[in-house]
Amino acid sequence: MSNDNIAYETEYEIGQDNLKMFGMDMHNPVFFISATLILLFVITTLLFPSDAKSLLDGAKGWSIENFDWLFIWSANLFVIFCIALVFLPVGKIRLGGVDAKPEFSTLSWFAMLFAAGMGIGLMFWSVAEPVAYYTNWYGTPLNAEPHTAEGARAAIGATMFHWGLHPWAIYAVVALSLAFFAFNKGMPLTIRSAFYPIFGDACWGWVGHIIDLLAVLATIFGLATSLGLGAQQAAGGLQHLFGIPNEINTQIAIIIGVTSVAVFSVIRGIEGGVKVLSNINMVFAAFLLVFVLILGQGLGFFSSLTNTAGAYIENLLPLSNSFGRKDDTWFHGWTVFYWAWWISWSPFVGMFIARISKGRTVRQFIIAVLLVPTVVTMIWMTAFGGTGLDQAINNVGQLASGISDVSLAMFHMLENLPLSSITSFLGIALVLIFFVTSSDSGSLVIDSITAGGKVDAPVPQRIFWATLEGVIAGTLLYGGGAEALKALQAGAISVGLPFTAVLLLMCVSLYKGLSDERKNAQ
Repeated sequence: MSNDNIAYETEYEIGQDNLKMFGMDMHNPVFFISATLILLFVITTLLFPSDAKSLLDGAKGWSIENFDWLFIWSANLFVIFCIALVFLPVGKIRLGGVDAKPEFSTLSWFAMLFAAGMGIGLMFWSVAEPVAYYTNWYGTPLNAEPHTAEGARAAIGATMFHWGLHPWAIYAVVALSLAFFAFNKGMPLTIRSAFYPIFGDACWGWVGHIIDLLAVLATIFGLATSLGLGAQQAAGGLQHLFGIPNEINTQIAIIIGVTSVAVFSVIRGIEGGVKVLSNINMVFAAFLLVFVLILGQGLGFFSSLTNTAGAYIENLLPLSNSFGRKDDTWFHGWTVFYWAWWISWSPFVGMFIARISKGRTVRQFIIAVLLVPTVVTMIWMTAFGGTGLDQAINNVGQLASGISDVSLAMFHMLENLPLSSITSFLGIALVLIFFVTSSDSGSLVIDSITAGGKVDAPVPQRIFWATLEGVIAGTLLYGGGAEALKALQAGAISVGLPFTAVLLLMCVSLYKGLSDERKNAQ
């Protein structure tokens, strides 16, 4: 072992000693500051919903307009970085050490990471997004001509671009960093630990507090926004199916119900709560997928799948370039927005994936987290988005007129298939279960961050954060309506800009840590 490697290991030991010296007090600043800032945000937004939305929309717009290149090229770098780790010698490193064993079966592991990372978004956008691009709802990708064969191919390719390799690479960078430093170096499972090779003991001071604080704010804002948007979709589905008015009281009732189940689940923890719900999710999702696949496209699905894959590959490089774009409206309104959104979600999804990934090698981890969800998403988008596009192209149902209400797009597609009442009800149930899994897994993540990296945070703290997500979403919807919810979403996107820099530094820190680990093993 070289002297450099000895010094590096000593630094980790010193860091652990200092961490013990801080004890439980280390997490107090993050907990209290984040809770205070969130409370102030909710109060201010309720008192001045329009002003808050205007201010945060301005911050979001400024970030997207001036740093579109940073979001785009950072996401490209994350994909390249992850693929490189698969082929580099460090890919053989096992998370948790050479003798570590996975804590969850491959199927349960995949179900949990997929439910936390993408589930609810795929329900909301899988039909609406490609139809929106095809009908020029808010611009078209690469200025493709709407309502043409070229426009349809660009629509499905661009949809896959937004839900394929790039978002999962963003999640993988955070997840792998946290898993490595927690399981291989014995550090707390919190965002700051991933920066020890760069900042050293400063991670346990205010540098670390700021990093964790950004992670908490991004997570809570993102989850509360999704809970509010999801409640609107579920309420829209109930109105579509049963005639229940899609009013604020219905949406609040849904939020209360989802939050109550999430609190129960978060008390039970990963094994007894998140894992069970995620497995139920996958069964329901698989059933709905097979139904739409068979009755929506039949044997034509396989040619549609080939078309989706080809459109994705064909458009991957042009859509990954930020320079010389002539589709500014679409580019900023969709791609840059998505990348900022995925980055703002990365602390939550990344830490959750890290928590359940002990025992996998770096190579296994990257392949599973990067490629498997992309393939499954391609199948899902082909079935749902492809069927929606076919209906729009062939003037079948309401989708032929474009998108009138995003939350109803999936139900508009299902109503033109057999047994629409059953599948629509299943869709509503799936949306609600996805909400619960996102909420409780997010709560467990915030618990860990605000408890200084403790995996098993006190139960009252778990209840506090799970409840707070619902309170934020419900209060803002009730007091400020859609304006307040959009302000919350804009806040989450704005946090994505500083966190992009955090993720870039994380790549450097992770590679340094993995390289030293490999040298020490030789």
